[in-house]
Amino acid sequence: MDKKPQNLSPDEPASEGIPAPEGPANLIDTDYVIGQDNITTSTMGVNLDLHGKVFTISSIVILLFVILTLALQDTIAPVYDAIFSFLTGNLAWFFILAANIFVILCLGLIISPLGKIRIGGADAKPDFTYVGWFSMLFAAGMGIGLMFFGVNEPLTHFGTSFDGGSWAPLAGAEGDAAGAAALGMAATIFHWGLHPWAIYAVVALSLALFSFNKGLPLSMRSVFYPLLGERVWGWPGHLIDILAVFATLFGLATSLGLGATQAAAGLSYLFGAPESDITMILLIIGITIIAIGSILAGVDKGVQLLSKINIAMAALLLFFVIAVGPTLLIATGFFENLLNYVVHLPALSNPFGREDANFSQGWTAFYWAWWISWSPYVGMFIARVSRGRTVREFLISVLLVPSIVSVLWMTTFGGTAIDQYVSQGIEAVRDAGVDLQLFVMLEQLPLSQITSFVAILLVIIFFVTSSDSGSLVIDSITAGGKVDAPKPQRVFWAIIEGAIAIALLLGGGLTALQTMAVSTGFPFTIILLVACYAIIKGLMSEPKAV
Repeated sequence: MDKKPQNLSPDEPASEGIPAPEGPANLIDTDYVIGQDNITTSTMGVNLDLHGKVFTISSIVILLFVILTLALQDTIAPVYDAIFSFLTGNLAWFFILAANIFVILCLGLIISPLGKIRIGGADAKPDFTYVGWFSMLFAAGMGIGLMFFGVNEPLTHFGTSFDGGSWAPLAGAEGDAAGAAALGMAATIFHWGLHPWAIYAVVALSLALFSFNKGLPLSMRSVFYPLLGERVWGWPGHLIDILAVFATLFGLATSLGLGATQAAAGLSYLFGAPESDITMILLIIGITIIAIGSILAGVDKGVQLLSKINIAMAALLLFFVIAVGPTLLIATGFFENLLNYVVHLPALSNPFGREDANFSQGWTAFYWAWWISWSPYVGMFIARVSRGRTVREFLISVLLVPSIVSVLWMTTFGGTAIDQYVSQGIEAVRDAGVDLQLFVMLEQLPLSQITSFVAILLVIIFFVTSSDSGSLVIDSITAGGKVDAPKPQRVFWAIIEGAIAIALLLGGGLTALQTMAVSTGFPFTIILLVACYAIIKGLMSEPKAV
């Protein structure tokens, strides 16, 4: 690593498509030029700029997967069940332990002197306002998941805690409604709080540091330069990027599949549309077409605008439920749930000797693997929009702000559903299917037709922003780290994302979606653990802030 600080002008790009550091920064001294291994061509007016090996292998394997899954729908579903059970049953401890390490690293960097280092160089200025930045962070990170699980998970954990048994978090609170509600909300927040955002933060910070401060391609392989040196441009780096493509595609397909099932259920609930595979396929195709339009519009006009619209609509729905729902319960519950989360956090994050095997394996292990499989997508997207922030500002914002919002969201929607069941005796919310529980909960409140329609629109727009920003990330990886590759390549990956979601839904439903997220999450967890070391080494080589 070159130890001499270089004060480059912004007009002198460190490499193609990557802005040079502004102010003192330690560029890595390498002869590698971004795109040097790319295939550049123009066919029938369509420009292409692709990393030959990464793009070819990734696209061929993905296409074969889609074809085989669709062709063997009846025989492949049991295979997905077996893989999911094996990975979550035998490796839950590994996922939980790894996630704990990511949280500790992020908290340590926040309070350490390394937190003063600025992404993009000492004089770099943020590319986006706080409003635009926060909107993109949240919309890209968890939008569809919060819509899908916002009612279901708190209500489910409350029920299992009240009844007792192996599915209850921390052995539950059998027969104690108040205790079950507290434990259920703590378990829910655990899955949507510090741990998942720490996973995203590790990937985002590592990519941003080695790209914007070190002048390397915006690709996962760059993070491993401190360990592999120039070999990172060969097959070791190719394999890292290919795995990042697989993890991103399958993690994203899981969320898109969940979004499609919930949107289809909502349309059926409100308008009587058939809740069938055909409906979900048409939804995925339609939303993919909208996402392609957003891609062609660009990041500023496309995904940022949609993200702001999403956040505004989500905030309206959130505050409406707070206003017309059990307002006092939500207000006091927010602080109580936050406290319960902190109290139960050590036990919930314990990777060994768990008595609540079904909960830690079936819920926590799946979630951590899902977040990790999503992390290249969310992390790279966050990295791209976070240039100019200090490490401390970055980590506090990425780690704490979305976590607090998640607590408020789960308290509002989950707490309202639990209150409807416990205090009002409304069993319809508990008995509804997972993809319908949000709409059944809203039905008990005023203006339910309007709010349910807004919820469907939210799912669809979250779907679009996920597809758009996911395509942006995958294209950057398969273009050798370029951030300005031709848009037709992003269109290709948007289509592939939709095709994978359709294939998995038809080939095994939600279990198939979850299985592929866990399967790609496991090897990528190992990569992220190594990346923790690379982050510390990279930050320590940066010029110290005055």
